[in-house]
Amino acid sequence: MDSIAPVLDVPPEMGLDDAARADRFLLRGDHANLWFEGQGDALVVSFDNLATIDEDWPRAPWAWKRLEPLGHSVLGVQSHAKDWFRQPTAPALLRGLEERGYFRRFRRVVLTGASMGGFAALNFAPLIPEARVLAFSPQSTMNKVIAPFERRFPFAVRKSNWEGMPFLDAAAAVPYIRRAVVAYDPFVPEDRAHAERLAGANVQLLRLPFCTHEAIRVVLKTGTFPLLVEALVAGDDPAAGFWPAFRARRGVPKWQRALLAAAAERNRHALVIRAAEAMLRLGTGLPEEETVFIRRARRGAVNARKAAEAG
Repeated sequence: MDSIAPVLDVPPEMGLDDAARADRFLLRGDHANLWFEGQGDALVVSFDNLATIDEDWPRAPWAWKRLEPLGHSVLGVQSHAKDWFRQPTAPALLRGLEERGYFRRFRRVVLTGASMGGFAALNFAPLIPEARVLAFSPQSTMNKVIAPFERRFPFAVRKSNWEGMPFLDAAAAVPYIRRAVVAYDPFVPEDRAHAERLAGANVQLLRLPFCTHEAIRVVLKTGTFPLLVEALVAGDDPAAGFWPAFRARRGVPKWQRALLAAAAERNRHALVIRAAEAMLRLGTGLPEEETVFIRRARRGAVNARKAAEAG
């Protein structure tokens, strides 16, 4: 996250029976915790990713800083390890809350997460009837037989269990999800391959070119994450209001770097020059150190074009 999140006191610890009726609670488990902040009659269930697990405890639910102003209740599913929630605790706690009627307190439930968290949001959605999912750059599975194209995160994958059901393959969960939005960068081969495995009539694929595997960071920087959440809560088409607002990505350095790098890799020197000049105009008034990479890309493209013309 790119700024300090609101400080939260750790909720009272309790068991499932009491938690199902409580306004705030912390459910502790052997492999995961559930942290709940009750605010409104819609619930957003957010899942940790590889980055958030490195944060110090206590840590608020993932994306709390963006979700808290929306006024919805938030349930953070927090893993103790970089295990893609391939563990017994998280699904057991979610199933226990469902059996006690907890999720029926809310008019709408939306599960969300990025990468590892996106995998979990898709995988566990069938545990909650009528739940919607908003997943950013999710893996469908890290099982090497099912997804041989996936070779990232080797250390974390080796340390987690990718053999045997249940919850081995998020693609198997997709038919049982009411509605899902999967946002990803189609120029990241692994993310594109996972998205293709997750496609279905109930899945809206939101292609975000040049946002990299960390597409969620570009979405957060543009302020469009709340728009997507609110659309799923309301039952509307998330893309309707998203794309006009997402034009703000043109001023996000991560997106700028990815676009310039992709154009340079394809020897599109004229495109690099035009894009860099547009970015510099957009960034007028920024400190010079924040636009160094743009100037460097433009200079490299100018030199490459001259060399090509001379050769």
